[in-house]
Amino acid sequence: MDPPQPSLYSLSLVTRAKTALQSAAVRAEKVLTDIKADLKIDRDIDVQSQRGTRRSTDRDIDADDDCSRLPTEVMEKSSSKKVDSAKPLKKAIPSSSVIKQLALAIESSKHFNSVNSLLSSAVEPSNTKEKNGLSFSAVKSLVLRDKEDNEINSSICRLFKSEEQYLPWKGVCGSDLTPTTLLKDLHGAPPGSFVVELSVIIGGFKSLQKMASFWCSVIAELRKLWSDGQPIPRMPLNADPDLNSCLLHQQFQVINCSIARKQRRSIAEESLHSILTKASHEHIDSSPTSKGFARTSTGDYVLRLGISGPSENLTMLETGEPIYSPITQEGPVLTEELIKETEEFVLRTGSLGPGCSQLLSDMQAFKAANPGCILEDFIRWYSPPDWMETDNQLDNSLDDEGSSRHGQLSRRMQEKDNLWHELWETAKALPAVKQTPLFDEDLAVESILTSFESIQPSDLFEQLAVCVISAGLLIAEAVVPEDGTLNKKYNECKDYIVAIYQSGLLNEKLDDICKVYGTIEAIVLKPEETTKAIEQPDETPLGESKKLFKVGNLNFVGKDKQPIWKRTAKDDKKSEEKQGHVLSSLFDKRTSLFSKKSEKLN
Repeated sequence: MDPPQPSLYSLSLVTRAKTALQSAAVRAEKVLTDIKADLKIDRDIDVQSQRGTRRSTDRDIDADDDCSRLPTEVMEKSSSKKVDSAKPLKKAIPSSSVIKQLALAIESSKHFNSVNSLLSSAVEPSNTKEKNGLSFSAVKSLVLRDKEDNEINSSICRLFKSEEQYLPWKGVCGSDLTPTTLLKDLHGAPPGSFVVELSVIIGGFKSLQKMASFWCSVIAELRKLWSDGQPIPRMPLNADPDLNSCLLHQQFQVINCSIARKQRRSIAEESLHSILTKASHEHIDSSPTSKGFARTSTGDYVLRLGISGPSENLTMLETGEPIYSPITQEGPVLTEELIKETEEFVLRTGSLGPGCSQLLSDMQAFKAANPGCILEDFIRWYSPPDWMETDNQLDNSLDDEGSSRHGQLSRRMQEKDNLWHELWETAKALPAVKQTPLFDEDLAVESILTSFESIQPSDLFEQLAVCVISAGLLIAEAVVPEDGTLNKKYNECKDYIVAIYQSGLLNEKLDDICKVYGTIEAIVLKPEETTKAIEQPDETPLGESKKLFKVGNLNFVGKDKQPIWKRTAKDDKKSEEKQGHVLSSLFDKRTSLFSKKSEKLN
């Protein structure tokens, strides 16, 4: 008996099942191929990034070659000390590609109000599941996201885990360079500082989302450092904010300064506790020999607290005890922005500002260091011009310390409603370490970190771009010979960049700034080729590249000799088309030696 033949319906089901399986297999193979291709691209980008991090070694070799190829007359004009010091500086100049990426970021992020809004705009729709689980596109997204996280974590380690110690930019090249006004003119940051390294890393990412994600990771790492009491690397450990630098650099300085202050306060508290413990176990007789005690007008001996050291030729008027200078509280650490806000508040409200609190704090510290003192003693130590010595012909004697006990307060100090008298009556004998801090480090740092989270992306990228530019200019100024063709061309480039920045036209002239900085980079890294290109006649083949370096024609000073930053908006609009035409003719014909194609940010 013949076996039963399958029906047409069952054959149709089998055929459709086979077709579906084959289709799924082909689809899976295609998606996996796409993932591998994307991962290969990311791997290539990482290799290029690592090459960028190793650029210092490569540029060191190039710098040696460039120095050996410098024209004889340039070598003779430049001292051997400057040539030697230029070698490590050349490798440190930031690449023009970093500025191009930051310039693209500024343009692309103008419509975002915060970094969080930028990140949220990149979130994919949550409908990434199909009936049978995650789709292949979702798997691909997860794989690439993991790759991006690894890249960001690697960059965080590079920025924060460095063992490099901070060195002022004047000492980077191994010699004492003369300070310039460049930092003040551009409000940037010193080469080698934390904010410059941050700028270089962010400028190395290829998308806005990666830049924003990295900035959020930086904020998280800063919070961790603050919580652990660890300073920010590549920054001064205890220095007041440099008001000539950008706001970011000043804020990083405030964080480090706050960490140092908290550490000093902790040490001072331990020291005071030790002194009080030791004094409680000592027997105080009628005339203790220890200099840590002072006799009051009642004859009692009281322990001095928070003393810094004896004040020369000053004794207390009522007791004759020597006056000791107290350890006083440090004033607030303010950025340029906070200084302006404080000044506006004082002018608007008529308040005395932080000066009144500082004076009260100093009075309390003085009383703790000098038991038995009176207001006149404090004024003689704190404000000598307000104490006037008087001649007493009957008794013009001096005390054992050579200080006259005869005198009177100035007229302003004798007024009944004088604030000093009111504060003195209010002041208690408290050493600085036991007083309420005049500057709340926790509040200050938390305010800074919060401002980092809410900063407008375009403002962030603009500050980073200016930091890179100023660092490059400072390095170039130390490397370029003091006279000759290269120095003249460098000064033209520098003057143009400074003029654009101070005129407030930086965002409008980003492309021009990138091109001019590219010329400066070429002057530093390729001095011989740059000199040849500049000095060649226009009709020669190299003369075409000469147009690249005619920065003097950028016309930042017009025919009427009026600087660009003094022009009105109307005048600037009239000259914009002409200037744009000039720039186009200058930079369109780049030689392959200096051209770098910028990538568009996603």
